[in-house]
Amino acid sequence: MNIADVAAENLTRAAGAGLDLHEYHRVTAGLTSVDDWGPAFTTAARQHLARAERAATPISAGEHCETAARWFHFATLAPHPDQASAAAEADAAMGRALELLDPGARRLEGPAFAGWLRGPADAPATVLVVPGLDSGKEEFHLVTSALLRRGLAVFTMDGPGQGTLAATTTIRPDYHEVIGQVVDALGADRVGLIGLSLGGYYVAESAAHDPRVAAVATVSGPFRLDWQAFPPPLQDLLARRAGGPEAARDFTARVDLTDLAPRIACPLLVVDGGRDVIPGVTNGEPLARLAPRGDHLFVPHGEHLLGNALADWLPRTADWISATLADSQAARRLS
Repeated sequence: MNIADVAAENLTRAAGAGLDLHEYHRVTAGLTSVDDWGPAFTTAARQHLARAERAATPISAGEHCETAARWFHFATLAPHPDQASAAAEADAAMGRALELLDPGARRLEGPAFAGWLRGPADAPATVLVVPGLDSGKEEFHLVTSALLRRGLAVFTMDGPGQGTLAATTTIRPDYHEVIGQVVDALGADRVGLIGLSLGGYYVAESAAHDPRVAAVATVSGPFRLDWQAFPPPLQDLLARRAGGPEAARDFTARVDLTDLAPRIACPLLVVDGGRDVIPGVTNGEPLARLAPRGDHLFVPHGEHLLGNALADWLPRTADWISATLADSQAARRLS
């Protein structure tokens, strides 16, 4: 694929992650091939780490570390020999950022997950932010911040095949097992979930299996996947994350919410973009229609992950999660 096409395809994703688009254009303008992607983004990340070392205040240092974490993460979006190292550096930079900006943040890890728990200890509920196929916990800073501002606790996580775990684990369709481990580690009796891209399938699948899920939102999440219709770059990506082409085909065949959607008992919000068209991917409208308490937020001009339409969905979705979890808490008190 032409490197200019790769840069253009990831532009709104960069916007959704909170990267400075002027800096993004400067970094990608000098690329001549896909092989340049990882080194260029890693260099941008290290420049922010250098700025953190020179910063006059801990706040400025933390902000540079936070930005470095996102650049390191974006370095993993094209194949290169140092992908695992970039993911580890993203994780480390985010840890340093939180030491400076949010010292109350807690690291939680288990056999199949790793992430950061943030927010007040007396928060009314906790929301898990679940990434997708090649995303990770460093990418969805804006989503996390929106939920934190509404007084919720937030656990941003990597699961199998994601982020810092991508080098040692592979993606799995029974993600509810992972969510169950996280909820156990949190000691929570109810949680909210928001999943982005393939994470949308993960959270819907989890809500169908785990009664502790009290609210679930999907953003650009698939209802069903069709391996044969995928473009070759997506097949290659799935094969890398699944551990080979055969495992990727098996994984894809199991991503189908037709039977699970009616089992989602909690309120569900499905967010889709009208310009999110990926061959082989059925978007979320059938999920909203088949789930007993489903609602569909359709943004006609939204691209995949709707980074080009944040004002059209993020405030409303964060408000919806907060209000739905509050209603759930009130109902529990009355029962």
